Amino acid sequence: MNERHASRLPVVIAVLVGLAIAGYFGWRYYSKTLQVVPPQGVPATTLPAEPSASVASAPAVPTIQHPVEPPPTEAAVQPTPLPALAEADALVRELVAGVVSSKDVVRFLQMDGFIRRVVATVDNLPREQAPLMVWPVYPTPQRFTAQRTDTGVVNIHPDNSQRYTPFVQLIESVDSAKAVAVYRRLYPLFQQAYEELGFPGRYFNDRLVQVLDHLIATPVQTGPLAVTLVEVKGEVPSTRPWVRYEFADPVLQSMSAGQKMLMRTGAENHQRLRARLIDIRARVARR
Repeated sequence: MNERHASRLPVVIAVLVGLAIAGYFGWRYYSKTLQVVPPQGVPATTLPAEPSASVASAPAVPTIQHPVEPPPTEAAVQPTPLPALAEADALVRELVAGVVSSKDVVRFLQMDGFIRRVVATVDNLPREQAPLMVWPVYPTPQRFTAQRTDTGVVNIHPDNSQRYTPFVQLIESVDSAKAVAVYRRLYPLFQQAYEELGFPGRYFNDRLVQVLDHLIATPVQTGPLAVTLVEVKGEVPSTRPWVRYEFADPVLQSMSAGQKMLMRTGAENHQRLRARLIDIRARVARR
């Protein structure tokens, strides 16, 4: 995994921060990627050509499985029209400030092109890579750390999970009901961003539920997690070895970007995040 391609985890709402969690946690990915042109407002980045094998591809002409209903309004009050997607940052910031403190918005969230960033990140989590350049959150300030045992095995350091605690606390502090209400209010913009990403005719909330299910299914690793340092060949020496670790277990290493990010948070954080993901799914999926 190369730290160029992952960083702290998708909050315009707690739903999306809960997904964005993965990027908040971890070292980045180290593998080949396909260059594509991103949607307007999102920095150029690298996206895999195909979904991860662990998530089934959407059908060519899908039906809507989990429709998002607009928020209820008073009969005498007409809802304020949404701005154009390219001009929505101010409104998004205002609505996010209603569920996340101003201090945490500045500390954690990257608000320019936020909806496009969230949509791209959500779609990438079940894939092999979730590129850093489109994440809606900033990287953790601390480095990933590992520890060599007496037997020579290198494990993720037991204290490494502490770097993720502030973000986990942020996610748990957000009122899910209020966050989902914001999501419903802004949903037409999320849908537009998803179609512009390259999925015309497909429904973003269905993809969101699919990704939530994928993340919820991530096995919690209660024991030490062994890692190996990827060798770099070439004339330019690597000066940041902490970005070149990957799981020693090939089964774990073959999992998606989002699943590996969750596992790297540590068992306790993973369980706390999983509980929030389950809560969020119940609010955005058709029962």
